[in-house]
Amino acid sequence: MTLFRKITEFYRDAEYFREVRRIALPIIAQQAMFSLLNMLGVIFVGQKGDASVAAVGLAGQIAFLLNLVHFGIISGAAMFTAQFWGKQDIPNLRRVLGLCLLLAISASLIFFALAQLFPSQILRVYSNDAEVIALGTEYIRTFSWTFLFFAITFSYALVMRSTGNVILPTMVGVGALFISTFLSYSLIFGEFGLPELGIQGAAVAAVIARFLECVTLLIITYKTKSPVAASFRELTSFDKAFFGRVIKPMLPVILNELFWSLGITTYNIIYGRMGTQAYAAMNIVATIEQVAFVVFIGVSNATSVLVGNRIGAGKEDEAYVYAGRSLGIGILGGLFLGLALQLVKAPLLSLYNVSPEVIQNAGYIINVVTLFLWVRVNNMTTVVGILRAGGDTRFSLFLDGIIIWLVGVPMAYLAAFVLELPVYFVYLFAMSEEATKWILGVRRYLSRKWINNLTVHMEGLDASVAKAD
Repeated sequence: MTLFRKITEFYRDAEYFREVRRIALPIIAQQAMFSLLNMLGVIFVGQKGDASVAAVGLAGQIAFLLNLVHFGIISGAAMFTAQFWGKQDIPNLRRVLGLCLLLAISASLIFFALAQLFPSQILRVYSNDAEVIALGTEYIRTFSWTFLFFAITFSYALVMRSTGNVILPTMVGVGALFISTFLSYSLIFGEFGLPELGIQGAAVAAVIARFLECVTLLIITYKTKSPVAASFRELTSFDKAFFGRVIKPMLPVILNELFWSLGITTYNIIYGRMGTQAYAAMNIVATIEQVAFVVFIGVSNATSVLVGNRIGAGKEDEAYVYAGRSLGIGILGGLFLGLALQLVKAPLLSLYNVSPEVIQNAGYIINVVTLFLWVRVNNMTTVVGILRAGGDTRFSLFLDGIIIWLVGVPMAYLAAFVLELPVYFVYLFAMSEEATKWILGVRRYLSRKWINNLTVHMEGLDASVAKAD
């Protein structure tokens, strides 16, 4: 049998594509709207100059760190909820949601306190530019109110996805993004009778939109009696034994996201210390990258749900095949979108009212993005869609949270401060992390060591928790 025929046979499964479409398309739609509207928001801010772009980007690093801690907590919980849903174990699914809310809200309160009490001290880690620090301090004090609402919204939305319900959180999220974008434009420039607040207007808009998103999602969830519409008693019914069993595999995921996010933050410290223009270029490219990744965020999330459901149902061979198909799609799709990114690069960059140096640097950085897009897509699918869905959280921690410190950060530091290379070459050196992760990740997938049925380890706890109730 030829290689082409083997590949054709491997992908001849209507159920796989039907399930991926059902879960991925709403997520892709939400991510596309989020990324496009976020890019539009940066374009709005970009009309205020290089310092404003850098200030919002640097202030956003605090939110970025928190979002990844949230993602670690909630995607760790999703390992269980996807498998519990595959087993139709609703009581334990709701207990995991309650544990997830407890951890996510606690993290939000810590970051909120830091943003309110020490904003300028935090921003000075990234930049010495007094104007950037002053603008960023005012912005993050307002924006940090979104942290409290996002912890609740994100927890419910991701657990809903584990049950296959992606439409509701998607529709609510997209609605909130439209509100945020409209209010950002109005408040930044003083349109439609609203005051002109500059970049502070973007922060106010985000707070209003996140509040409305949270309230709307909760109302609809409980009105429609969703599987995640748990009572307070159901959310808090876990005992110490249950907590211990859940937190043990979750902790590496949380540490994974924490270490990885700190690594990404270190990258941004390096870019920020290279100058305001260098960081502004990286911030612009980051918003464009988000658009390029939307399809694969959907596919990796769909893979996580499908693989987790099948492992929970005892269909381990099917889970392995589904994971492999998603990796193949990522390679082909990443190559295609990388080429597409080159075609739209010039018109996209022309939308930003920043200095020619920033535009030139951003263009060169996009060239590097194009080369490594398929590698990064595969790494995201491996970590989020495969290893975590299979409960292989320790290897995931090593792959995603440790390699960045062993390879990526040292290489970026070498390029920036020893070799004193331009920002686009520093970014290229940082991509050595992604190449290393890809080689190790593919080997782990092929070994099948990542497949672990987590529901088996929870058996016997139901009775003890029931007695506690």
